[in-house]
Amino acid sequence: MTMRTTVEIISSAQNPKVKELLSLREKSSLRREKSLFIVEGRREIGHALEAGFKARTLFFCPQAGGDPSGLEAEMTVEVSPAVYARMALREGTEGLLAVMRGSAPGLADLRLGENPLVMVLEGVEKPGNLGAVLRSADAAGASAVIICDPLTDLYNPNLIRSSLGAVFTVPVACAGSAEAAAWLKERGVRILTAQLQDSHLYYDTPMTGGTAIVVGSEATGLSNIWREAADAHIRIPMLGRMDSLNASVSAAILLFEAVRQRN
Repeated sequence: MTMRTTVEIISSAQNPKVKELLSLREKSSLRREKSLFIVEGRREIGHALEAGFKARTLFFCPQAGGDPSGLEAEMTVEVSPAVYARMALREGTEGLLAVMRGSAPGLADLRLGENPLVMVLEGVEKPGNLGAVLRSADAAGASAVIICDPLTDLYNPNLIRSSLGAVFTVPVACAGSAEAAAWLKERGVRILTAQLQDSHLYYDTPMTGGTAIVVGSEATGLSNIWREAADAHIRIPMLGRMDSLNASVSAAILLFEAVRQRN
């Protein structure tokens, strides 16, 4: 695919293309219905394109530094600074936004290699937490991230933003907990659940073979599905008065313990 020439210059926020983008930004139901989502910033758009997603529309604002060169899209549209300010969710996106084609992948889309390292999140809905975990998973070279929660919108603009595009650099799938646990068992992946009860210190637990680390939300912890499916229960020592860590912090600690053991 080659990028087409700019088809128009938009200077009104009432333009249908702008109104559609704003609706996509706000409505997860519309994103799912149309299999479209929004990505802001050259780095993030680049990661999405490298992952195989296609840009339906690329918006750029030259006055905000927007330069569409090198980014493939079906259509490019120039917008005025006022319209770009209305469209952009955050600052520092280099004057570039894209409407991408794609929908959230499932377990059937994942391919695990030998001795995979998989991060599983259950009930962690906050985009900031999910984005931080995806960044840690990318840094740790994780084989995949599985998100188990029916409310999760993988292409929420805030999640994409907080992940700095890692949602496109790490294989990710959404699935139910029972489905994910069975899928891991079928592939011989050892399941380690992070929990306080009946657990061992995480650094005393082997993680060199195929391993899935399962972390739940601070509020509710893990469901019985994972507790019963677990091959081992692990915990991070808490030496102060608090009895839990933020889910993204816990995930990072456990992922990098696996990295330490494997190197």
